[in-house]
Amino acid sequence: MISLSGVSKRYGDVIALRNVNLEIKPGEAFAVIGNSGAGKTTLLRVVSMLETKFSGKYVFKGIDAKKNPEEVRKRITMAFQNPVMFRASVFDNIAYGLRIRGVNGKELREKVESVLESLGILDLADKNARKLSGGQKQRVAVARTLVIDADVYALDEPTANLDAENVRIIEHTIAKMRKKGKTILLATHNLYQAKRLADRVAYIENGEVVEVNETDKIFESPKDERTRRFVQGDHYF
Repeated sequence: MISLSGVSKRYGDVIALRNVNLEIKPGEAFAVIGNSGAGKTTLLRVVSMLETKFSGKYVFKGIDAKKNPEEVRKRITMAFQNPVMFRASVFDNIAYGLRIRGVNGKELREKVESVLESLGILDLADKNARKLSGGQKQRVAVARTLVIDADVYALDEPTANLDAENVRIIEHTIAKMRKKGKTILLATHNLYQAKRLADRVAYIENGEVVEVNETDKIFESPKDERTRRFVQGDHYF
């Protein structure tokens, strides 16, 4: 579904991604782990085509993503680590993406209420989204992403700094999407979360994808010494 070949991204003098070669299969949950600042968010932004100025080749479902950025954006939706809430109700925040895709009326309400219920925030539907707690805002952000019928859901640290109950609810919802055959791309520094949710894992360091493997193998028998140090806790993250 997703193929990156020699992808590099710079911000001025800072190299955020270095010659990334990566393939993500349809229907898999793929986690990207690494230290803060390693390039996880930049990788998700490139895959989602929110970053369009990068070197290398990116093919999404057989099309050149650089030449068709709008098409990729329609099929990949991303939840950000620090979500911004629109000045509107929780319901309208979540409904926004559906409305711009032409979904309205009964279908829109059913889709929004379904994702609200799955994340345990149906009772917040009429609340001002900007006045919610941090955990509630994070669930709204995830709902805003998952309500879209996308091919890929890119989730950037969806449970960062949340309490155990909010983590459980969000992970349960992600797991349900995975069972439906949706492709999940998850950036996380939570190694246990990657173990629980991912089919395969990539370890990234200083913008370089060091190693990619099945989840159990990357944690139990990593091939690269840098990966081993990270999963064993020798790196700070």
